[in-house]
Amino acid sequence: MARSLRVAPEYIEKVKLALQRNGYPSQKSLANEVGISLSTIKNFLSGKPVDYLNFVELSGKLGLDWQEIASRELETQPSKPQLTNGEASPFITGPPITQPRYFFGREKELKRLFNLLKRHPLQNAAIIGKKRSGKTSLLHYLKNITTTPAAQLRPNQKSDWLPQPENYQWIFIDLQDARMQNREGLLKCILESLKMQVPTPCNLDYFMDVVSENLHKPTVILLDEIGVGLQRCPELDNGFWESLRSLATNSTGGNLAFILATPESPIELAHNTGHSSPFFNIFAYTTYLGAFTEQQARELIASSPIAFDDDDIEWILNQSQCLPILLQILCRERLFTLEEGEDENWQEEGLRQIRPFSDWYL
Repeated sequence: MARSLRVAPEYIEKVKLALQRNGYPSQKSLANEVGISLSTIKNFLSGKPVDYLNFVELSGKLGLDWQEIASRELETQPSKPQLTNGEASPFITGPPITQPRYFFGREKELKRLFNLLKRHPLQNAAIIGKKRSGKTSLLHYLKNITTTPAAQLRPNQKSDWLPQPENYQWIFIDLQDARMQNREGLLKCILESLKMQVPTPCNLDYFMDVVSENLHKPTVILLDEIGVGLQRCPELDNGFWESLRSLATNSTGGNLAFILATPESPIELAHNTGHSSPFFNIFAYTTYLGAFTEQQARELIASSPIAFDDDDIEWILNQSQCLPILLQILCRERLFTLEEGEDENWQEEGLRQIRPFSDWYL
């Protein structure tokens, strides 16, 4: 059972007032900004249970302390997402997709990436794509899909990518996180994720020793936004990256692999940021994220809890050119209007919403 929260009755009025106080003229405007379904917004504002992560995000957007306004009585919701009750939106346009059920496409890329990881030694890979092309969502999908219960997946959604997936260790590192932007914080995070002893202070020599001696399971470190680490983090210097390369290639018996997410090739990225470590030439496989195939785009559209008519589907396919972020936004806008019974001008609003992102691709 997954945890959910609701606004305590005595705080409902305060929450409703916070909507206008923070510059949101309507519930729909808040839904548009955070990429959460309108029905979830309504549930939140009326004191009905919503998903824990949605509750925390919405509280933050309204300038509220979620721990203060939350009912002390914990709610639960079924482990299988319920699309029809509005607790989760199939069209996610703000945060990365972390629940495998809502991830679509990329079958070819997944097959190649898991082939690199299911045999010994594990091999390294780079995921390259423009902003909002789905790089972070793909990292989360790699981490979660093989151990997610079938009840939380779509019918016939493939999850048997790895033999004995329970043996794998996955570590997700977001280098936009300030805690990961210094050497000690990053090394501590990796050791804690591996359930290995963390010394104080945690230096690179100790880290190399403990990981080399104790890493006996297949382990994949997913590095998101590595460009931020190279541009802003002087402690993550050539010596640091050379040590990680040594772990992957010589010190862990083939049990360690790195998968990077980056807008350009690792070698070019390192060159452009003044790094010369050979760490960046161990990524012999790169996958480039572009548009979905038409079939993949249609599968995403078909996930709507309210079916779109054929004319709407063709318009969405044409205007989005099957690019994931544009598809998600246009589908979100159509679903909002169907939920509210408002058909007028939805296409105009959809085009306005995708305009800031279209310049990156079209």
